[in-house]
Amino acid sequence: MSAHYPSLEGRSVVVTGGATGIGAAHVEAFAAQGARVAFLDIDRAAGTALEATASGSTFLPCDLTDLEALKAALEAAADRNGPVEILVNNAADDTRHDLSAITPEYFDSRIAVNLRHLVFAAQAVAPAMRAAGRGAIINTGSISWRGGFGGMPLYMTAKAGIEGLTRALARDLGPDRIRVNCIIPGWVMTEKQLRERVDDAGRRMIAERQFLPDPVLPEDVSALALWLASDAAKACTAQCFVVDGGWI
Repeated sequence: MSAHYPSLEGRSVVVTGGATGIGAAHVEAFAAQGARVAFLDIDRAAGTALEATASGSTFLPCDLTDLEALKAALEAAADRNGPVEILVNNAADDTRHDLSAITPEYFDSRIAVNLRHLVFAAQAVAPAMRAAGRGAIINTGSISWRGGFGGMPLYMTAKAGIEGLTRALARDLGPDRIRVNCIIPGWVMTEKQLRERVDDAGRRMIAERQFLPDPVLPEDVSALALWLASDAAKACTAQCFVVDGGWI
């Protein structure tokens, strides 16, 4: 059961990639705190289903690689819930790929889906946060590049860049009391991971490399996001918080 943060009640929250996995856990967790949550995702079926069960949430279908669509969705979120006070940049795509097969077009598409939209989402919400004199932006990194994983060089490059972006935005936005932090999940047991990637070999790897014996769950990540977004973390910015059970 998550802690209760009174400072989150009534706050306007946006979660990108919120229809499934870690993003859905964020939506449910913030909604349970009494926040007004809008979430963006390309998966219409999953988004509609979550909206029906997460009280206080609003699903806004959006392809985040379409920057005009992203801008419009963020404006719609603000129109519905008030100026965005908390942005959770969660969306990503960890599709495996090989160096030899990368084309300039594929490079651009991987950066667009894993890094570019974080910049423009932050750009869009920052003015209202400045006007309010407060705000929280939570970016989502990955242990993949820190742990020296393979088979997805562009995803790992983008995730490394997110840590740099977090530090840069924290410096530039800090004078306006806008806090920017990064959560770095480990191998989280989402439905997709369990369905597509957690086989017997994967379970053995987790048992060997993870310090804690229990699986890392989506709600473990969202629990940290709640704290970072709340006033309880008002002195925390420019930091990267790892939630991996001791993997790295």
